[in-house]
Amino acid sequence: MVNSMKEQSFRFFSFLVMLFALSGSVLAQTSSAARYDSQIQQAITRQLHEKKEFRNVQSRVEDGIATLAGTVNVYQEKLDAAKKVRKAHNVQGVRNLIQVSSTVPDPELRQKLSKKLYYERVGYYDNAFNYFTLAVKDGVVTVGGETYNDVARDYALATIQRMEGVKDLIDEIKVAPVSLFDDDLRVRAARAIYRDSVLGRYAIDPARPIRIIVNNGNISLYGTVDSLMDKEVAGIRIGSVPGAFSVQNNLTVAGQSNSGM
Repeated sequence: MVNSMKEQSFRFFSFLVMLFALSGSVLAQTSSAARYDSQIQQAITRQLHEKKEFRNVQSRVEDGIATLAGTVNVYQEKLDAAKKVRKAHNVQGVRNLIQVSSTVPDPELRQKLSKKLYYERVGYYDNAFNYFTLAVKDGVVTVGGETYNDVARDYALATIQRMEGVKDLIDEIKVAPVSLFDDDLRVRAARAIYRDSVLGRYAIDPARPIRIIVNNGNISLYGTVDSLMDKEVAGIRIGSVPGAFSVQNNLTVAGQSNSGM
């Protein structure tokens, strides 16, 4: 019993020593960073003034942490400012409080983004296998859906970030897993849809309005078709593709509400 109490006391003492050592280390780092605040501030100010898009951005530095405020015209410039500041010597972190000055009404902004994303990567193989959803509230854009690969997702995000009126961006896009089985299923599904005598006319559209999403053997159709018959035919054709574990027909008929592209 005595040995047990001694052992517990030793562990508690060791814990206190470690805690004090850690606290001292943190304080030392903070003190060290604070010594360079003035130099960091000068460097950041100089870097920001080199770019005209950052002329309305202000900064202050405390304990090596840079806080950015002010305004820029588009959301991408807000990201670029923070990225540029992070590269400054001795910067420990960045708080990005920059506001986007450009304003576009939510319905108009969503319409512009929908059109942009609809024609995203036209002519590329993966175009028919990407699908996006959009929601806009007070300039904050939430983008979802699924893409064939990281490249398609990054293109979509870059498009949104450079659009005037976007105040912030929430990325909920899923990237399909790499799968040779799914790739083969995509090819067969595209042939079933776009080689059909009824649906073949949709292949004329460079953006391919019928989007084919394949994930782990499961096929989902998205997009807008001209009639209920076209939707039904698409469902029949995709349902006949061998190897699919499940099929979901989410196509929207023109004139009906649809939040994706």
